[in-house]
Amino acid sequence: MTMSSDTSQSSAADRSGTTPRKTVAPANKAQPIKALHVGSGDPLLLLHGFMMSPHCWEHTATRLSTQCEVFAPAFAGHWGGAPADNRSVDVHTLADRVEEQLDDLGWRTCHIAGNSLGGQVGVELARRGRARTLTLIAPAGGWHAASFTQLRISTKFLALAALVEIGKRLGEFAVDNPIAQRVALLALSKNAAAVSRRDAAAAITAALHCPATLPMIFGNIRAPEQEDLSTLQTPVRLLLSEYDRIIPNRVYARRYLKELPESADRILVNGVGHVPMLEAPDRIATLIAEHVYASRNRLRAV
Repeated sequence: MTMSSDTSQSSAADRSGTTPRKTVAPANKAQPIKALHVGSGDPLLLLHGFMMSPHCWEHTATRLSTQCEVFAPAFAGHWGGAPADNRSVDVHTLADRVEEQLDDLGWRTCHIAGNSLGGQVGVELARRGRARTLTLIAPAGGWHAASFTQLRISTKFLALAALVEIGKRLGEFAVDNPIAQRVALLALSKNAAAVSRRDAAAAITAALHCPATLPMIFGNIRAPEQEDLSTLQTPVRLLLSEYDRIIPNRVYARRYLKELPESADRILVNGVGHVPMLEAPDRIATLIAEHVYASRNRLRAV
């Protein structure tokens, strides 16, 4: 089982539009986004991570919109998303809501790319027959239920939730302060200088406006374990971030590396952190697009 490495360079980006499909000039202060919906072509669903928002996809969505109709919704209980219906929120309830949105769009199937929690939800949607291809970017869920590994990640997110509560009391200071942004980017990225202050502020604001934080943590503890990944029928590309400080590869990527079908691409993206779209949108867009395009001719991108 081998894993290839991507070392191409990223560049600065323009902002994308928001739903409905119209371009919005970037503002100094990010506003909540229900969904990004841009471009035309193959349907492509982009799913963000836990306590994040569609803002993290803006630059990548812009690049992909030249060839794809891109839809990047906010998860229920997250900044910009619909209210979470229950006290307990898990991957399955999030997938239910995304399926409703796909039905509203008339997308029986689509290409799916998900980061962190979004990757785990993407796996669930693929099991439901909604994915043409699946690109997993530093996906969550690489642990077995009732294990020490699961306990470690739950404890880490509980500690993060405590920091978020402190941030809420600091208000706009926590959002706009360069030191606070630097600390936040230390967890999300490798090269903080590659992330604009606006994008950093949007990431912090999303974390401060995520009512699903605790319900999600406790919901996933009680939720059924993710099924064996070897049963996935969808063409899969796994992108692991070299400097993932949230779910380090040495602990949380093992299950994906071991269980995914042999046909799956396994790629280590060098020099990036847990949310690589923030610092390397060009590279992530290219890696997603390769997987989408390869499926058109039933060729495997290498």
